[in-house]
Amino acid sequence: MARRLGSVEEVVGESEKPKKAGKAGASSGRGTAGPRAKGSKIRSSTSPQRPRAGDDSAGELAAAGTISKVTDADNSNDTESASAIDAVDFSRRLMMWYRSAARVLPWRGTTDAYYIWVSEIMLQQTRVAAVIEHYNEFLRRFPSLLSLALAEEADVLAAWSGLGYYRRARMLHKAAQFIVLEREGRLPSTSVELRTLPGIGEYTAAAIASIAFGEAVAVVDGNVERVILRLAGRGNEATAAERAFIRIQAQALLPRSPLMSYELNSPLAPATSFKVRGGKGWDASERVALAARARPTEQAGGGDSSTRTASNPPGDHNQAMMELGATVCLPRAPLCGKCPVYEMCRTRGEHATPQRASQRSVPIAYLLDLRKRGTVTEILLSLRGAGASIMPAMFELPVLPLDAVEGREPALRVRHAITNTNYYVQVFAPGRNELDGRTRSTTPQLRRAIAKDSGDLHWAGVSRLSGLPITGLTRKILQRLHVMESARMNVLD
Repeated sequence: MARRLGSVEEVVGESEKPKKAGKAGASSGRGTAGPRAKGSKIRSSTSPQRPRAGDDSAGELAAAGTISKVTDADNSNDTESASAIDAVDFSRRLMMWYRSAARVLPWRGTTDAYYIWVSEIMLQQTRVAAVIEHYNEFLRRFPSLLSLALAEEADVLAAWSGLGYYRRARMLHKAAQFIVLEREGRLPSTSVELRTLPGIGEYTAAAIASIAFGEAVAVVDGNVERVILRLAGRGNEATAAERAFIRIQAQALLPRSPLMSYELNSPLAPATSFKVRGGKGWDASERVALAARARPTEQAGGGDSSTRTASNPPGDHNQAMMELGATVCLPRAPLCGKCPVYEMCRTRGEHATPQRASQRSVPIAYLLDLRKRGTVTEILLSLRGAGASIMPAMFELPVLPLDAVEGREPALRVRHAITNTNYYVQVFAPGRNELDGRTRSTTPQLRRAIAKDSGDLHWAGVSRLSGLPITGLTRKILQRLHVMESARMNVLD
C-alpha cells in the first residue's frame, strides 16, 4: 500500500514502515612570520596621545591619515619598533588593485539590499564557486523579499539544496517573514538592527550594512583576519584579545563616509502594519492579499538605487579586503608578489596558526532504488525527521547497514566532507554492476535491509527532484549517476 501526496508517494508496504529517526579561514601551515608586536594597539603617528578604551578617537585618528602599532603599557618590556601604516596610502593601494583585479561576481555592483543579504548568507562558510551556482537560481525563484517570505519552507530548502548548512536557509526564510510582518517589508539599514534578525551575526550584519547601506563598519571574516595579522606580523593565537586587536585594526583602516541615503518608503510593502501570527503560517486569504502587494519589477531589497550615493568607500573597502585575502593573501603559499600592500606587510609569507583538529573518517552506504510506473521513473527517498539534529525534514537516499553490503560492488564511490568529518560513501544500485542474474532478488533484499532509523520512505518522481529539499550529498550522487539530468533508468540498463 502507498499513499501519494503531490509528486511524492509514501511507502507503507513491502514489510514494515520504518520508524522515524530522530569560510575560508587561516591555514595550519607555518611560515616566515615576521617580528611580532605584542599587545599592540593603534594610534596616530602624529599625535602623542593614545586613545582611551571605548572612545571613538582611534577611528577619528585613522581617518586623519597615519596609524601605527605601539607597544601596550602592559608590555613595556617589548622594545620592538612598530612599522607605521598610512591608512590613506593603504586604502589607495588596495582600491587601485581591487578595481583592476577583482573577480566578476553576480552580487557585486548591485545596491539591492535583498540581493546582498542573500549573497552574504550563502557565502557563510561556503566556497564562492558553490555560491555562484545557486545564487542566480535562488533569486529567480524568489526575486523579492516578499516572495521569499510567502514561500513554503520546503521550497526554500529545495532551492538551497547543495549549499549545505541548511539552518541558514531556514533562518533566512524566518527573517524574511519577520521583516514583512514586523517591519513593513523594510530590511534594517544598520549593523546593530540587522543583528536582531534570525541568522545574522556580527560579520554578516557588518557586510550587509556597509555594502548595501554604506555604514562605516569593518567586516572581519577569515580572509580579513589573515590580512590584518600578516600586516601586523602576528601569529594566530585565536584568543579574545587577538580578536579585539583584529577588529580595532580593521576599523582603523576603514575609510570614513556618511551613511548612504536610503529610501524609507519601501516599494515592497506599503506603510501598513501586518498582524503577527506567532509560529503559524498565513492562511490562503492572507497570502493572496500579501502577494497582491508584490511588485516583481521593483528592487528586491525595497530601496530605489537612485536614492543612494554612487560612492560607497566603506563597502568597497570591505569587499577589497575580503578579496585580497581570498585571492592573494592565501592561507598557504600566499601570492606576495601580487600583493598591493606588500611593502607595508611585516610577515611577507605564511604566519603561525593553531593546529587544526584532525578530520574524522566515517564510511556510509546508500541505496539507489529506481522503478518505472508507466512512463514515469521514480526514486526511493528517505525523509529525515523534523527533529533530526542535522538536516531535518530533508530527503536523502536510504541508508544501508554496512554489513548488508559487505562483498558487493558499489555503483559509485565518493568522498563528502561536512565540517570536520569526511564521509566515504558507497552507493549501491541493484543491476548496475551485478551481471550474474541476481538483480531480481537483490533489489527487495537491499530494500528490506534499509536501516530502521533511516526515516520515512517515499517514492518521488525523478523529474520532480529539483523541487524537493534533498541533501547536498544526495544531489551530488544523483548528478554523478546522471539521474537528475534525465528520467531514464540509465543506472539500471
